[in-house]
Amino acid sequence: MRTGDLRASGPLRTADLLGAGSDAAHRPGGVGADVPGDGRSALRTGPRGVALLLPEAGGESADSRPVPGGGKRAPGTRGADGADVGAPRCLGPDGGPCFDAAVPRGGYAWWYVDALSDDGTHGLTIIAFVGSVFSPYYAWARGRGLGEPENHVALNVALYGPRARWAMTERGRAALARDATSYRVGRSSLTWDGNALSIGIDEIAVPIPRRVRGLVRVHPTALPARLFVLDPARRHLWAPLAPHARVEVQMRDPALSWSGPGYLDSNAGSEPLEDAFRFWTWSRATMRAGTGVLYDAERRDGSALSLALLFRPDGTVVERDCPPVARLPGTLWRMPRPTRADAGMKPQLVRTLEDAPFYARSEVASRLWGEQARGVHEALALDRFRQAWVKLLLPFRMPRLG
Repeated sequence: MRTGDLRASGPLRTADLLGAGSDAAHRPGGVGADVPGDGRSALRTGPRGVALLLPEAGGESADSRPVPGGGKRAPGTRGADGADVGAPRCLGPDGGPCFDAAVPRGGYAWWYVDALSDDGTHGLTIIAFVGSVFSPYYAWARGRGLGEPENHVALNVALYGPRARWAMTERGRAALARDATSYRVGRSSLTWDGNALSIGIDEIAVPIPRRVRGLVRVHPTALPARLFVLDPARRHLWAPLAPHARVEVQMRDPALSWSGPGYLDSNAGSEPLEDAFRFWTWSRATMRAGTGVLYDAERRDGSALSLALLFRPDGTVVERDCPPVARLPGTLWRMPRPTRADAGMKPQLVRTLEDAPFYARSEVASRLWGEQARGVHEALALDRFRQAWVKLLLPFRMPRLG
């Protein structure tokens, strides 16, 4: 993303999408403001406070040159450091995950993986947390003036399709061990070797207690080494570590073996997510040209974020115009699912993967920038998450040990 202008093109807003009387909430989609020609400058915040793009630390510019020789890192990458914006680091020195970043009191860091099988049958999502953002225990601890993130850690594992399982057990500080390239909570672990991320899973599913054990490997085709600031206060960061990847799944319990296109990113913040945002949508879709990512967020200060990015397999990052707003059907919990798609194209809901009072994850087929696209869509209503009744429901899906 060296130069050019990122035109503001109608960020999603609750008033536009939900209608009167609906719950306020939403996440991903478009771009705005100019990228300065000086690579040492961040992307300027536009009138609605668009994302800031931080270049690689020590790099000359945050451009979108392809990676020479088919390598897995963008040229000159030495990693971007989020310390200067007050949030935990998201990127390691090689552009991969950074598991040992200090997370401030009340803050969070997570590492997210999703994948869909080549045959369209299976799917998965894995999220490793330090300072579990959707934990009622963490929220209650912050309310008592506590809120140490390392005392609220978890690995969320969701398997979709035949033999579906869902597990997310929160644990305390004693169950966590981490360094620059590894993260362990309980019996589960994530390990980065510079080329691939290996995830060893050993969890117990809910609500029916069953083992969830196996190995997932994420193979990036490139590491773009890009870091985005999501809010004007510069407290929330997003690092699309490997937007274009292959994922191999070998599960022992339940017995599953498949592979397909996948995605890896990291988010980090120095305050609770709901303090900065009211609603956001995010989606990533596999396309012929690479992986398209849409990111829209409504902030509490009234400004909005819109990003529309294409990540090519060679590590190139291309800013795209935001497609028009489109709508998916609401969920059983009446969660709105706004998204974006090419003009005149109605996105198709393939299946609902998660349906919670404040959150929805879906598999969606659509058309973006003239191409067929299929992938994962998320909608998050943080105003709903703030409600006491919602937090009281969560321990049934998120037990805590320790």
